[in-house]
Amino acid sequence: MSGSVSVVDVAARAGVSLGTVSNVLNRPDRVAPATRARVTQAIRELGFVRNEAARQLRAGRSRTIGLVVLDVGNPFFTDLAKGVETTASKSGLSVILCNSNDDDEREQHYLSLLQEQRAFGILITPVGKVTAAMEAIRRSGTPVVLVDRGSNRRQCSVSVHDRYGGELAVAHLISQGHTRIGFVGGPMSINQVSERLAGARAAMRAADLAENSLVVIETPRLDVASGRATGDELAALPARRRPTAVFCANDLLALGLLQDTTRRQNSVPGELAIVGYDDIDFAAAAAVPLTSVRQPRSQLGQAAMELLLEEASLADGHQHRQIVFEPELVVRESTSG
Repeated sequence: MSGSVSVVDVAARAGVSLGTVSNVLNRPDRVAPATRARVTQAIRELGFVRNEAARQLRAGRSRTIGLVVLDVGNPFFTDLAKGVETTASKSGLSVILCNSNDDDEREQHYLSLLQEQRAFGILITPVGKVTAAMEAIRRSGTPVVLVDRGSNRRQCSVSVHDRYGGELAVAHLISQGHTRIGFVGGPMSINQVSERLAGARAAMRAADLAENSLVVIETPRLDVASGRATGDELAALPARRRPTAVFCANDLLALGLLQDTTRRQNSVPGELAIVGYDDIDFAAAAAVPLTSVRQPRSQLGQAAMELLLEEASLADGHQHRQIVFEPELVVRESTSG
């Protein structure tokens, strides 16, 4: 019923002009209380629902933020999205969560869709490099902020010092006496993965350990299944090459590897020490609580949303900012049991 009711019907029922109905909907303070009550009653009786999307598009921009992430199945991005939503809601904005699923084409699809819907702004964790499509959207006047990814000074970004995080993880393993260490993560086209690997290599060099002492296993995805599959690859290595400790590029990989290791009845950390990255809630709740590099997940989302609001409000006077958070190592039983 409500879909067929228009402002014309409301005006007729209340016995007022279309302009008065418009004022009640958009500027109620301009309408006398008695008239406002009559229009409100007509809206209730007819079941009128305003087309907010159409109104926003007529204004030139919607009140919707697009948040494009790599994997909605990863609790890291869920926590990040909470930070975005908390800040957005304070400004009367809603958030649409888009899952690129580590896929370039899917990412492009969502960017096109958000542009068609005239999104207020876009927050994105890119699959690979910043694309021409992202640059074009930004040049058209729609703010685009990179999340969990650094940028040059031509664009706002909020990130964590991933290279330092990789150094923290591997330096910790070295301090526990490990000299054969594995790095598990991928694909390497994801900037965060390559940066964490670079940090791992830097820690090995700082400890004067041979470059080939770091065994790199590239995974197709950053998920639990890929972590479990890594167990087979480690088991297939000759004993002299097999790592005694592994740094995983995120906690989902680490939890999958932990599952496989315990399934094989190998002790953690006795036979294999494991470090993850992100410090999602499941890390501390694992059968063997997981040592992990903590990222300020919710703060990342809040800071990114604040940058987007700042860019949208200042327009031509905006100065792009790059916010970088420092990671923190949280040591648990998976490396120090």
